[in-house]
Amino acid sequence: MRQSSVRGDRSRRRREPDAQELGWDDGLYADGGLPPDAPGWTPADGGVPPEDGDTSADGGHRKGGRPRRGKGRKVLRWTALSLAVLIVGGAGAGYWYYEHLNANLRKAPRSLGGGGLKKPDPNAFGQSPLNILLLGSDGRNSAENIKLGGARQDADRKPLADVQMLLHVSADRSNMSVISIPRDTRVTIPQCTDPKTHQVYPQTSAAINQSLQHGGPGCTLATWQELTGVYIDHFMMVDFSGVVSMADAIGGVPVCVDNNVYSHDSKGHGSGLKLTKGTHSVKGVQALQWLRTRYGFEDNTDIGRAKAQHMYMNSMVRQLKQGTKLTDPGQLRDLAEAATKSLTVDDGLDTVKKLYDLGGDLNRVPTKRITMVTMPWQYSPDESYVMPKPGDAEATFALLRNDTALDGKDKKKKATPDPKASTPKGELKVVVQNGTNSTVNGPVSGRAAVIQQRLAGLGYGAAGTDPALTTQADTTITYRDKGLRGDALALAKALGLPKGAVRESSSATGMRLVIGNDWRTGSAYPKTSGDDKSADKAPDSADALNGEDSKACMKVNPQYSF
Repeated sequence: MRQSSVRGDRSRRRREPDAQELGWDDGLYADGGLPPDAPGWTPADGGVPPEDGDTSADGGHRKGGRPRRGKGRKVLRWTALSLAVLIVGGAGAGYWYYEHLNANLRKAPRSLGGGGLKKPDPNAFGQSPLNILLLGSDGRNSAENIKLGGARQDADRKPLADVQMLLHVSADRSNMSVISIPRDTRVTIPQCTDPKTHQVYPQTSAAINQSLQHGGPGCTLATWQELTGVYIDHFMMVDFSGVVSMADAIGGVPVCVDNNVYSHDSKGHGSGLKLTKGTHSVKGVQALQWLRTRYGFEDNTDIGRAKAQHMYMNSMVRQLKQGTKLTDPGQLRDLAEAATKSLTVDDGLDTVKKLYDLGGDLNRVPTKRITMVTMPWQYSPDESYVMPKPGDAEATFALLRNDTALDGKDKKKKATPDPKASTPKGELKVVVQNGTNSTVNGPVSGRAAVIQQRLAGLGYGAAGTDPALTTQADTTITYRDKGLRGDALALAKALGLPKGAVRESSSATGMRLVIGNDWRTGSAYPKTSGDDKSADKAPDSADALNGEDSKACMKVNPQYSF
């Protein structure tokens, strides 16, 4: 409580922004624009008034301004980004129209950060999880986006990725986890090369939203992979107008505030959202205002804004699951046009058919198994930016890497005795591979040989090495034949690895030990507290919200109530 009070005092002491600061970088789902009394904005312009006039690429979080199937079918597609998939499926205008919509889509390379992580092996049933990076760009690349976002002087500025969410769908499609990261989280952005200009952006430490300016969304994806150790299959990025179009097509999404709120003040802070206490159905520009509101929710930071976005997305999914239908062919076509024109996708999602198929995967997840969280965080010593919270952030990322649901409701396997090793140690063929090829820290040479020698000393004389480098966050032992589980567990025990490192995979050949970036030095595994007891749900600091929580209501900051 005392900390919140201090934040409020600092917020009130913030100085009036000068003319140079009247531009903003709060992107999609972020606040921004020009204040009504600023040059270049008039009420006739419409759109969303500005949040606070931030212009700094890190989101302006100075001390005291902390971070911030077709016709007649039942509809469910995930957020404004993937709703486009649904519409295209029902447009039914023939091959020429299909090709026209494909041409609307903007495509970009999946990753710009070098080799990156290796895609995880499928599980014993041949299933693989699906990870999609959802991005909101604050780019003003059209008159409509300028109208909605304001700040005409920023029309030529490279956009920032001011909303970033990683959507993880479990391998068996039984659950979905979504994790947001505050836009000014300080991270290592790896070296990236712009695919159009071929400009090389060197590795740097900066706010994560700046990664989009280092060549495009592929650099943001590379940054996420480096931070989380999670292999990301695809990205989808949307702009302002896309959000408004999707919100209109849905016909309104119920949201709740615990008090009257008007996200606006004399200094130009606020999205313009004005609602009375209770539940309201928002759509169009008002939906955009909700998703962009920072000043007015909780402590006026991006942390509260992320929670508001989670509430909106969950509410939208519940509504669509309950039977909302899009039945007008003209409406469907208009929406398909708007959606595809506002989307930028990776080169693996370069057709509406691929997007539609992806939507089908997402549709299989029941609402009650959707969990949304914010990356556990803490402020930097000078409170000017956000950092991943030690322990809790990594524990959350590890759950995604291990395909463990954040809600803690994965079916618990009945405890059974571990099988005994069936192969003499000296005869067990194990291939050791170096997986430390980090794009940021670089590989540690000779790791496979070091561990192979350690195994030889432990009696595993048939162990050999694979000279190929790969990239993996965690050290793992994979095997295919169920009869090898006992041998794999015995190997893990000999090396001091946790049981969670032992995984059966349908694509494995023999037994393979990959030395990950969690074991870059020494011959003894760096065991840490809790290695033997893997977490089975998100930590409390992740502030989890369940998809069926229809009673969730945003807490209004008293300074922005009326």
